[in-house]
Amino acid sequence: MSMAMVGLLAGMALGFAGYFGGFGAFVLVAALGAVGFVVGRFVDGDLEPGDFFRSRDRYDRYDRRR
Repeated sequence: MSMAMVGLLAGMALGFAGYFGGFGAFVLVAALGAVGFVVGRFVDGDLEPGDFFRSRDRYDRYDRRR
C-alpha cells in the first residue's frame, strides 16, 4: 500500500472522528494513531527504545572531541 493511500485513510479516519465525535474524538484518534505508528516502527525494527532516551548533549560532546 502506498504512503498516499495510508495518508488518505488516516485523514478519512480523523475526519469521521471529528465529524461524529467532536474535537475530543479527533484528538484521541490522532494520539492513538501516533502511538500505533511508533509501535509499528518498533515492531519493524526501525526504532530502538534507546532512541528516545539518549540526550543530544552527549552527541555534541562526542563530535567536538574529533
